[in-house]
This record gives sequence, structure tokens and C-alpha cells, in this order.
Amino acid sequence: MSEHAIWKASSYAKINVGLHVLNRLPNGYHEIETGFAFIEWFDEITMQEAKSMEVSINDYRLMNDNNTLIHKAIQVLKDAGFTVPNLKIDVNKRIPLGAGLGGGSSNAALTLRMINKIAKLEIEEKKLLELGASLGADVPVFIKGEPCFATGIGTTLKKAAIQPDAWIVTVYPNESSSTKEAYENCEPNSDREYHLLDELQTGELEEWRYFLENDLEKTVIPYHPIIGDFKDQMYDFGAMYAAMSGSGSSVFGLFEQDFVALSAYDAFIRLGYPASVTRPGFKPDLGIYRID
Repeated sequence: MSEHAIWKASSYAKINVGLHVLNRLPNGYHEIETGFAFIEWFDEITMQEAKSMEVSINDYRLMNDNNTLIHKAIQVLKDAGFTVPNLKIDVNKRIPLGAGLGGGSSNAALTLRMINKIAKLEIEEKKLLELGASLGADVPVFIKGEPCFATGIGTTLKKAAIQPDAWIVTVYPNESSSTKEAYENCEPNSDREYHLLDELQTGELEEWRYFLENDLEKTVIPYHPIIGDFKDQMYDFGAMYAAMSGSGSSVFGLFEQDFVALSAYDAFIRLGYPASVTRPGFKPDLGIYRID
């Protein structure tokens, strides 16, 4: 790594398109199945060589936190025996915290990928996925960086063509929800009348609103009614399908026409809620770029 090299990459958010909680496991985890798709809401991470390891995050809630998933990703590389150089890591946070969009997991995955590249560690993807899974169930999908169908505790991934061919409007209601409480209070259900992966790959988007479920909505919305309100608003704006992402609290809507999606996006922004709009068939840019 050149002494003055500066590297930059984008850390994208995800949405869960359908989320079934099938069983509660003895170790406290849950067996799930879900579709992971990507949206154009991202943080930016830059890295450069430094005299000591320094992580700087522009969100005041994380500025003095030395136990973020970025710090843990660095430590897991060291614990696995890899030599990690001292780096100045700057994180420009845009993805809201506690939003069900996987911002922390995305940052951790990109940290692993960036250090692997710029320090020339030559860690193969299989090992990166293993290291990522030790940090959190969502981390491997961000290492993959492509739409996947997840099973098990969410770490068993199968590449799947499930990125919606629709405009995606995602909004954060300015309040976070608890993943722990969402799963603890949910009622697992392994008996379904349809196969989620089949529906995501071949089903009609217009039909999803009648049966495609995020099981965690039932436990989260009573504590955060605004999530249910935002789902209703998405449909009022003309969405074909709307749902909470992950354990919340963000809500996304799928729209057939760009001007309808942009109208919904503008409405949420005018009301003071962070939001994003994503193009049909979006693919995240996985590049790690030298910018000096």
C-alpha cells in the first residue's frame, strides 16, 4: 500500500423483500427466510495509511463509540491472524441507525473488503463470508453485494434474481426499533401456503400486497404506529407493494412509474423524514477506488 494512497468506496443499504420467521432456535437465534435487495442509500468510507488506527464517524451518536461493527471487523481480522495496517478510516454516515436497512452490517462488510484489498491480504470470499457471519447475520449479504435469498439464521445465501424491477422509495420515520425485541416477541410460523423464493422470482408485484409478509411487522408496529401509517401512505401514493424492512423501522414502497415514486419521495422529504429513491433493477457499485 502506497504511503499516501487514499481509498474510497460506497456502503449500500438493503431492504428485506418478504421476511418469514420460521422457528426459534435454542441458542436465541431464529430460523428465517428472506429476500435481500439493495437500495441507493449509502454511506461512504475512505481509508488511508496512518501512524495509528483511527476511526472517525460523522454521526454524533457514534463519534466516541469504540465498539462499532467497523471496530469489530478490524478486530476479527486481527484475531484471525491477519496483519492489519494502521489506517485512518473516515465514515460519512447517511443510512439511518436502527432503521432495518443494515447500515452497520454494510459498514462492517465494506471494512473487511477494503482492508483485504488495500493491505493485499488476499482473503478468499469464503473466508470473508465466515468472518462476516461472526460479526452479524446480515454481514455476509453485503460481502456478496448482490441480491440473495437467505435461509438458516440469515447467513446461508443463494444468489437470486429478486432485485425488484420497480422504483423503490424508502423512508425512515425518525425513530428506531429494537431488533432484539422484534424477534423476542414474534410468533414463528413454518407453515406457509407459498414458497417465498418462488414468489419473489416469478410472482406479480401487484399481488404481493395481498399475501407477501414481513412477520416482524406484527410485533413492531404496535410499538411504532408510524410504521403502519407510512405503509398506508405508500399505498395512498400509488405503491404496488409496501412493507417494513427487516426489524424496522424503515418502510419501503415499490412503484411502477418514476413520477409517482418521485412524488412520494418528495412528500416524505417535505415532511422532514429521511428518504431515498432507487431505480428499477439497481446494482450496487462494489468498486474500491484509489482517489489520491
